[in-house]
Formats: sequence, C-alpha cells, structure tokens
Amino acid sequence: MTRLTGSALRVTIFIGENDVWHHKPLYTEIVHRAHAAGLAGASVFRGIEGFGASSLIHTSRLLSLSGDLPVAIVIVDTEDRVRAFLPQLDELVGEGLVILDDCEVIRYAGRDADSGKTGKKGKR
Repeated sequence: MTRLTGSALRVTIFIGENDVWHHKPLYTEIVHRAHAAGLAGASVFRGIEGFGASSLIHTSRLLSLSGDLPVAIVIVDTEDRVRAFLPQLDELVGEGLVILDDCEVIRYAGRDADSGKTGKKGKR
C-alpha cells in the first residue's frame, strides 16, 4: 500500500461522461491507468449540471436534450508521481480541463485486506 502524508499534488480532470477511449468510458481508462501507474488513488464524480469550453449546458433535468453530464476524476499523490502521470493525460484528454492543486494529506488509510475493516484500532 502506498504511504502518503504531508505535501501532495491533486490533479482534477473535467470531461464529459460520454467521452470514450477505444469504445469504453474515458474516465474508466484514466482510473485504470492511474491504478497501473501505482498512484495512491483516483475517484470519479458525476455532476448534475455544468458547462465547459463549448458553452453548452449539460444537465440531468428530464426535459433537457443533453445527456453528456460533467465528470470529474480526482487523483492525489506526491508531486513527482502525479507529474510523471501527466503525459498519459495529455494523450487521453482531447476535450476537457486538467488542473493541478497543491494539497496536504492529513490521513490516507485503507482497509484491512483480511477483514474488510478499516485499519483503525480500538472501539467500534
């Protein structure tokens, strides 16, 4: 498991949920590549409404004609590891927005592989 505390870098990728890479969702490809690169973690968040460079509003409202909702993929790891991953994002993200933010990791803990419980000890 990756140990991560202190200074880190967060990369956030904003794309559309209908964006694809070789016939599969682009967000899936980004998450799988981040995992293969050994990054600490990646999460995908689906938006309910938004617009980007095209100025077309995408929304989840029933009467809307647009179904391509915004998606944000967030990855946090050390600066070196995130910057080493950026060339893959250059390859994958044709339309969208990629931003970097400095951040501080306060706690990064996984589950105990044997029990499925968090690594916290003591009372439940």
